[in-house]
Amino acid sequence: MTYQSPEGLQDIHALLIDMDGVLWRGDTPSPGLTDFFEFLRRHSIPFRLVTNNASKTPEQYVDKLASMDVRITPDEVLTSAIATARHIAAATPGASVYVIGEKGLQQAVLDHGLRLSDGDHADFVAVGWDQGLTYSKLSDAALLIRAGARFIGCNPDLTWPGERGLLPGNGATLAYLQATTGVEPVIIGKPEREMFDTALAALGADRDHTAMLGDRLETDILGGQKAGLHTILVLTGATDRAILADSPVQPDWVFENIQELTRAWSTLLR
Repeated sequence: MTYQSPEGLQDIHALLIDMDGVLWRGDTPSPGLTDFFEFLRRHSIPFRLVTNNASKTPEQYVDKLASMDVRITPDEVLTSAIATARHIAAATPGASVYVIGEKGLQQAVLDHGLRLSDGDHADFVAVGWDQGLTYSKLSDAALLIRAGARFIGCNPDLTWPGERGLLPGNGATLAYLQATTGVEPVIIGKPEREMFDTALAALGADRDHTAMLGDRLETDILGGQKAGLHTILVLTGATDRAILADSPVQPDWVFENIQELTRAWSTLLR
């Protein structure tokens, strides 16, 4: 069931879309995934997949969606890894970066003309979600931050919606490092404005007719609101009815999943 009337969706002409918890949970696609993208293409609604997950490259997301029978291009993906590397390169071109993270963040750092640190010295410590996280990596990062490296977090998400439930996210790693160093990280991903502005510029979209679609109130919805966008919440990820009821952050529309969103939106565009 929808929590609000879908009325007004007909005025949305562009979409920013989160992935984990919206399009899939772990490796399980959300109901109606292929129909959702067919709807967007059929009605010429441009989109950017805007994810706080820094672990994958755009090409890996292309492949993941292809395995679910959805075709996208790499330039339709913006990750917090790309936004983080862009931020560092703008601040200090050619900087040395110690990375906690997977291929997505490592590749983004190299693609932006930055150097990967081996842990002896770094201008920046950039932290993204890392399923191979070790005490050794945390120790190196903490020592570098204490030595003056600037501490950058790709995103603040405390949890990650896996198939078994909510698992530790990148925010948990940031909290560990902040606790041990006393240094607060600079956050680049949602809910910060940088990700939203970059995606909107790439789309050439009007804020008044663009919506952020996500599953997480404190990043997707709050960030979308701060960026002046409409917001759509689905309940397939980090937010359930109880969390929504207790939150001061309230989206414009709420749907059980993207299948229900597609059905409601379609009725307004016939």
